[in-house]
Amino acid sequence: MVQSPSASRDIPEGGRCLSRLPKADLHLHLEGAMRPETLADLSDAHGEPTPQLGNYSSFDQFQCCYRAVVKMIRTRTDLRRLVREVVEDAALSGAVWVEPHFNPTTYAPTLGSVDEVLDLVLETGHAAGETLGVGFGLTLSASRNRDPRHATNLARLAVKYASHGVVALGLAGDERAGSAEAFKDAFTIAREAGIIVAPHSGELAGGATLRNTLDALAPDRIAHGVRAIEDQALLKRLADAQITLDICLTSNRALGVVKHIKEHPLPRLLESGVRCSLGSDDPLLLGTSLLAEYRLARSQLALTDSQLAALARASIQSSGAPDHVLTPALHGIDAWLGGR
Repeated sequence: MVQSPSASRDIPEGGRCLSRLPKADLHLHLEGAMRPETLADLSDAHGEPTPQLGNYSSFDQFQCCYRAVVKMIRTRTDLRRLVREVVEDAALSGAVWVEPHFNPTTYAPTLGSVDEVLDLVLETGHAAGETLGVGFGLTLSASRNRDPRHATNLARLAVKYASHGVVALGLAGDERAGSAEAFKDAFTIAREAGIIVAPHSGELAGGATLRNTLDALAPDRIAHGVRAIEDQALLKRLADAQITLDICLTSNRALGVVKHIKEHPLPRLLESGVRCSLGSDDPLLLGTSLLAEYRLARSQLALTDSQLAALARASIQSSGAPDHVLTPALHGIDAWLGGR
C-alpha cells in the first residue's frame, strides 16, 4: 500500500531541506489526495471492497479508479475528514498554500445543496489551515465530458464565492473529448470577475489542443501543458505570456506521457523561459506527494536549488493566495536559498 506523507521522514537530501522550502500545490484533485488508510476506512465503513489502484493501462482506467474513490465519500463527515487530511498532508510537504480542484455538484443533493457542500469544504479547509499555517483556496473544476452549460454554472458559483475562498476555475477530463471553445463563456465569466483561469491541457493531446485552449480560454495557468515542448512557437507564446504550467512528474510517467521521469521535459521547459510549478495531481492514485515531486525533480532531473526555488516561487505567485500568505512565502523562499 502507498504510504501517506505522514509516514515519510524528512531525510537528508544532498542539498537544502526541501520540506522547508515554502511552496504551493496548485495541481491537486481533492478526492485524488485521499490517504490510503482513509480509503480503506471508508470502504470498510460503507461495506465496500477497497478500490484497487495503480498500473493504469489508459486514462479511462485512471478515471474509473478516481470515480471509485469519489463513491467512497458518502457523508459530510467523510468529506470533512478528506479536506482536513489534505491540508495536513500539504503542511507535511512544506506547503504554505493548497488550491485543490473540486466540483461541489458531485455531492449535491446527497450531502446538501451545492452551496452547503461548498461551505463545508471551505470552512473545513480554512479551519485546518489556520491551525497548521497553510492557506486554503479552491479551484472549481468543470469537466470536458459534460455539457458546457455545467461549466457556466460553476463559473457563476465561483464568482459568488470569490470572496470566500474560491480562487480559480479549472477544466478537467479527457482533453480529446472536445474543443475548448465550447467552454469559452464559462471562462469569460470567471476571468471578468478576477477568477484565475486554470484548465487542463497539453497532456494527452499535443500542440493543436493546447493552442486551442490558449486561444479560446486565455488561461493564467495550465494544468500539465508538457506537450508544449513539441512546438517551439508554443513555448515562446507561453514564455512571453508568462502562463504557468502546473507540472506533475509522477502523473506524466504513470499515464504514459513520458516513459521515465528522467525523460521529462521540465528542464527544457524551464530553459525555454516557461514558468512552471510542481503539483502532486492525485497522490492517492499515483503514490506521491508534493514533497516527493520536488525530490524527484532534484534526484531524477538534476534541478539545482535555484531552479527548485523558482518552481516554488512560481507556485506562490501564480496562486490565488492573498498577500498575507504570498509575501512571507516569497521571503521564505529567498531565505531558503540564502541558507543551507
